[in-house]
Amino acid sequence: MQPTDLRASAASLINAFYKITSEEASRYALTATEARLLRACFEWQGECTATDLAKIIPIDTSRISRIVTIMVNRGLLIRRRQTHDRRIVMLRLSEEGRELTSRMLKDMRQNDGILMEGIDDDEMRVFISVSSRIIDNYTAMQRTE
Repeated sequence: MQPTDLRASAASLINAFYKITSEEASRYALTATEARLLRACFEWQGECTATDLAKIIPIDTSRISRIVTIMVNRGLLIRRRQTHDRRIVMLRLSEEGRELTSRMLKDMRQNDGILMEGIDDDEMRVFISVSSRIIDNYTAMQRTE
């Protein structure tokens, strides 16, 4: 059954991507959230902080910190304290983390291609435009509260 309103449609879309991400991540012995964290670090292309990641991944920083610890223990992330302020911990992918994330993203892109079958460039531009407008409206709404 197809959703008939914006919320139901968005929830169905998010659910589809979450399920596929979970399946893909499990092939690499990761949870969907761990995969999202590694992907965010990969796309950051350098060092970032747990606070930076919390802005991208909608979970609290304490949960991100726990996931970071797991990823560090697995050898996928490297922590480094800044010399001028030891309270700030910088994160980056290890070589092993970069390789694993690169392979995982390749698999994800293949599945994204399957999901996008039958959607032409114009439809994609409209979808991105509408989505961006909704996100901008949400951001503006948050500023007024």
